[in-house]
Amino acid sequence: MIKKIFLVTIILIGAAAFVWKGTAFAATAEENYKFYCAQCHGLDGKGEGANAKPKAFGIDLPEMSVTPRNHTSSEDMSKLSDTDVQNAISDGGASVSKSSIMPPFGKTLTEAEIKDLTAYLRKLCKCKGK
Repeated sequence: MIKKIFLVTIILIGAAAFVWKGTAFAATAEENYKFYCAQCHGLDGKGEGANAKPKAFGIDLPEMSVTPRNHTSSEDMSKLSDTDVQNAISDGGASVSKSSIMPPFGKTLTEAEIKDLTAYLRKLCKCKGK
């Protein structure tokens, strides 16, 4: 009897930890942007992140063949549908004829995180997609 109570208690604690972990540690779209995107696109989204500059941190870096997109440009961003943006995030820059340096995040971020990140980009550009 004590073994059954102990086993049930362990299962309930494990289930509770699993459920709470899924919500307590979820990153916001802004946090994901700062972690995954800001190195090239900049914290403000203007495409001027540290990795986009040939002399980042006083070190000569090779110039990028494609300038990172300015996510604050409503003119540029409004030309893209949400699907275009989601594909770029999921499949990487090369998939949308941008820099092959931008990795695909489709296996790093969930579909929901990619959609939230797309909505965050829409806030940065203050625009809607086509």
